[in-house]
Amino acid sequence: MSPSERTHEILVDAKFLRNWPLPAPGVSKRTRGDVVVVGGAARSPGAAQLAGLAALRVGAGRLTLAVGSSVAPSVAVAVPECGVVPLEEARGGHIRGRALSSAAHELNSTDAVLLGPGLDDIAETRRMLRLLPAAIANETTVVLDAYALGALAGRPNLARVRRRILTPNAEEAAVLLGRRIRDLNHDIATIAHRYSAVVSCYGCVAAPNGRVLLVSGGGPGLGTSGSGDALAGAIAGLAARGCEPLQAATWGTYLHTAAGDSLARAVAPVGFLASDIVARLALELAAVERAG
Repeated sequence: MSPSERTHEILVDAKFLRNWPLPAPGVSKRTRGDVVVVGGAARSPGAAQLAGLAALRVGAGRLTLAVGSSVAPSVAVAVPECGVVPLEEARGGHIRGRALSSAAHELNSTDAVLLGPGLDDIAETRRMLRLLPAAIANETTVVLDAYALGALAGRPNLARVRRRILTPNAEEAAVLLGRRIRDLNHDIATIAHRYSAVVSCYGCVAAPNGRVLLVSGGGPGLGTSGSGDALAGAIAGLAARGCEPLQAATWGTYLHTAAGDSLARAVAPVGFLASDIVARLALELAAVERAG
């Protein structure tokens, strides 16, 4: 479908998801899939931590955080569930793009890579994107978030892999599009087509073929620091479990939104934290599956 045509829009709810069940989790961490999160520069290591924990909360089995060398020891202590790969830093604490090679073993064997949370240098991130396709297996799903989206903007063939998911906020979507967002659903579908990727943005999930799935709710509380990291991590975790990109993005978006709705009722419409969102993900996933 041409992006200039009106997209085919589908409303997503729990019943819809139960008719699109997740892959069975299996009995071990290996069968539930590996996730590598590349991010966590010196100024924002928490972004990678939130994303990694979100991946585990939706059922991924094994987590590696590839983060700046100066923060790697503290990240290893803060998230005892993960393995840690220290990445070389430039002056100022930015992670060097060439440092991706330090995680070569983990990247080559992982099921999903999330690149972006906590990175803070566009040029170095762009170098990472150039190196990434050769570092991963053909079936690995790549999720790009935060600075990785800025590095990708205007370069749709950069880090082009068979299974790619983008998780922009509205500002990042505008950068990818090259203009301000005028019609969210249509514009996100245009980005999906242009970048040959599944895209999740503010409850709108679009595939390159023009299919759009819409998740309502969430509320203003989701507009909090680290919320996007939680979303991207959840999507990466579901991809690691064996979901195709559109399913991973749709389920992840729904669970993120449902967590926001639940926290708005239990805490307040605004004021809950991204770590609260992460903690709710497993409960929301169980609620969808249990209701069937």
